[in-house]
Amino acid sequence: MRIVLGHGASGTAASMKPHVDGLRRRGVDALAIDLPKGRAERAVDAYERAASPSPQDVIGGQSYGGRVASMLAARQPVAGLLLLSYPLHPPGKKDWEERVRHWPEIHCPVLLLSGEADPLARMEFLQRAVGRLENAELVTYPRLGHTLKPVLEDVLDRAAAWALGIARGS
Repeated sequence: MRIVLGHGASGTAASMKPHVDGLRRRGVDALAIDLPKGRAERAVDAYERAASPSPQDVIGGQSYGGRVASMLAARQPVAGLLLLSYPLHPPGKKDWEERVRHWPEIHCPVLLLSGEADPLARMEFLQRAVGRLENAELVTYPRLGHTLKPVLEDVLDRAAAWALGIARGS
């Protein structure tokens, strides 16, 4: 089992290095992939080619990378989906349903970690959206926006424990 992470819209695989290194320190094989810029829907095939995920892998990513991974998880079996600061809606907008339309097709365990002050994921909307996933856990961090850097060690502890639990079948 490994965790494959995609980056945020303004990042690269290199920007995910702290995540990859932290997961590896916790005994989880991890790697980051580069995704093309632009619409998430157009990046799904690129994610699949770069990651070549097996049904034993966890896929996911930060913001845009997580959204792309979620679309891939809706169309092919993976062991789990790790969503860091999922971009539920554009800033200041209330239309979130389009970005989760594919969620009912995701059948693996999902771990979502999000800041409670994220302008791209209002808590009231995110909590409703999570109900569309068949097996999901939502962890939120007070006062954090669209970054999890201030709590990265906790994020990685939770992600590693969750992924290792999937690998053990627990």
